[in-house]
Amino acid sequence: MTTATAQLSFGDTQALDASLSDNVRGLKGSEILKIAAAVREMIAQGKQVCNLTVGDFNPKFFPIPAALREGIARALAGGETNYPPSDGVLALRKSVAEYAAREFNVRYPVEGVLIAAGARPILYGTYRCVLNPGDKVVYGLPSWNNNHYSWIAQANAVEVVTQARHGFQPTLDDFRPHLKDANLFCLCTPSNPTGTVMEPGVLRELMLGVVEENERRARAGKRLLFVLHDQVYASLVFGEARHVHPCALVPQCAPYVISLDAISKSLAGTGVRVGWVLAAPAVVARMRDFLGHVGAWAPRAEQVAVADFLGNTQALAAFRQEMDAKVQALLNALYAGFMKMKQSGLPLDCVQPQGAIYLSLQLKLIGKSFEGRKIASNADIGQLLLERAGMAVVPFQAFGLREESGWFRLSVGAVTPTDIETCLPRVKALLESVR
Repeated sequence: MTTATAQLSFGDTQALDASLSDNVRGLKGSEILKIAAAVREMIAQGKQVCNLTVGDFNPKFFPIPAALREGIARALAGGETNYPPSDGVLALRKSVAEYAAREFNVRYPVEGVLIAAGARPILYGTYRCVLNPGDKVVYGLPSWNNNHYSWIAQANAVEVVTQARHGFQPTLDDFRPHLKDANLFCLCTPSNPTGTVMEPGVLRELMLGVVEENERRARAGKRLLFVLHDQVYASLVFGEARHVHPCALVPQCAPYVISLDAISKSLAGTGVRVGWVLAAPAVVARMRDFLGHVGAWAPRAEQVAVADFLGNTQALAAFRQEMDAKVQALLNALYAGFMKMKQSGLPLDCVQPQGAIYLSLQLKLIGKSFEGRKIASNADIGQLLLERAGMAVVPFQAFGLREESGWFRLSVGAVTPTDIETCLPRVKALLESVR
């Protein structure tokens, strides 16, 4: 006997939405995904677009290491398909500890390592494990997703607008007014979205300030100040820039630093979903229990394969040499092209890329006009670039910045040298037409 398939009706959409939690209804969606939708529509129409929006890699140009891919296949064939331990496969935790000692000159015990499904769960877990509703979290603008995590955690977000002359990285002077009452400082270096690296001297000053403040709090019996340290792009550093781990600079800060990393960017494995946290064992134990309830575990086969690959120093070094050179060449092509336009008198500025896969570009078009059309916002500039130059970029407003200053993030993970070469003349022609 067969029955007809039920045709479902979902009733009043507005009533359903109004019945959900205030927290989820007040949460903003990803601004980047909205721009990506417009880009997909243009591409579907057959239009040429240099897509510099996504913080991802095109696997045709940036595949994961062959040895890692083969290791995942072997692990799956070998039956590594059941639940992993809640804190991660032991072999990977040991491998990550050795990797951190080798790469960053910091020695964490295996109890100070927690594995998760990429870096995002660790960011979310840090907010949830450190902050009570109403607690104060301080971060620089622009920054990636701190505004959204602050909302989810119901934290009191204090946003510090950073300066281009400091590479859009916060300084001790930016954070100093908040030392005595903040619960969490957030740092990202190399930075998403700016592609800049915090200078070691600045990072050292910040960590010494945190240590001094926590010594004062310990004497007073108060809750400590933690630092969320995002170093997902640590292996992608160019030129004279130098990435250092805060605990290598100031070992006394180790109890307070929650440092996250992943293979998402260093190994182009954004979809492989393996990340980790390095922190004091007491912090890791609480985060393990929290993320265990979320179920934010990296797949077991991938964990087994990453454990092997991180220990293969020769293969790791060879992959990085090739990948870093490709990323740097793309960033340099963009930077050189825009600087040439600037030198010719066109209204733009550009920050020399130091790390990650991003370039910070300022188009000084606010208040100008194009074909009688007034340019009043970053959104106007972005739309004009997309429509008239076929270049898709992300405004700093997507990273919490409110001022209409003409700054944008450009990501090179999904473009080719040819894409850049053909796009730059279109941008130049557009800028020359602005009055």
